[in-house]
Amino acid sequence: MFRNNYDNDSVTFSPQGRIFQVEYALEAIKQGSVAVGLVSKTHAVLVALKRNAEELGSYQKKIIGIDTHLGVALAGLAPDARVLSNFMRQQSMSSRLLYNRPVPISRVVNAIANKAQVNTQHYGRRPYGVGLLVAGVDETGPHLWEFQPSGMVLEYKGAAIGARSQSARTYLERAFEEFVDSNREELVLHGLKALRDSLAQDKELTTANTTVSVVGIGENFKLYDGDEVGEWLEKLGNVQSSRGGRTGEEAVESMDTSE
Repeated sequence: MFRNNYDNDSVTFSPQGRIFQVEYALEAIKQGSVAVGLVSKTHAVLVALKRNAEELGSYQKKIIGIDTHLGVALAGLAPDARVLSNFMRQQSMSSRLLYNRPVPISRVVNAIANKAQVNTQHYGRRPYGVGLLVAGVDETGPHLWEFQPSGMVLEYKGAAIGARSQSARTYLERAFEEFVDSNREELVLHGLKALRDSLAQDKELTTANTTVSVVGIGENFKLYDGDEVGEWLEKLGNVQSSRGGRTGEEAVESMDTSE
């Protein structure tokens, strides 16, 4: 089952200098459903595609509120995301208690990065199998960060993680210059268009499988779910994927159970 003798734990480097368990964690992210984040001068937006394990089951939560100015979208293992989101809540509460101010986005992101990187230094631990898009607003304005299991964090103007996220990233790369001056509604629509581009063939965005969150300067973090997403989808118009044939990546995605 193992690829070789170098992937039994997360502290053993291969002769090429690779840590295979970290790479396996990154693969778990690639099999999760898509999450997209983008920022303008005034707002940060997260949109995500929810997945249900079966028709009779409910859709799993993809966006988690951390504080009134901060939230995260996940792709990968939801239990690991819950552990990290609880840790971020502790950091946020500590900042309000000790300094009487919301925690800066870069500080809380670097805190979870350090926590994740420790798992690659101590025997008996494993990397977190989840990727996060962290969106929030602090004294310096709106921010969007991407967290990876290796402990690497990077700030983006627009980012996408999860299965078929390359299609969403292609849209973001093509339109990112418009994000800066976009208003709240335009930014959400850009996010939904990127999410739509990542859909599998004959799939479409619905109020059941789409979730949106918005946070801005002077506006608290708010999650739109269920029927609340309907108004955004109406403004979007075409909610169905325009993709052609089924690719190998889509076939893998249809069989996985990650969030």
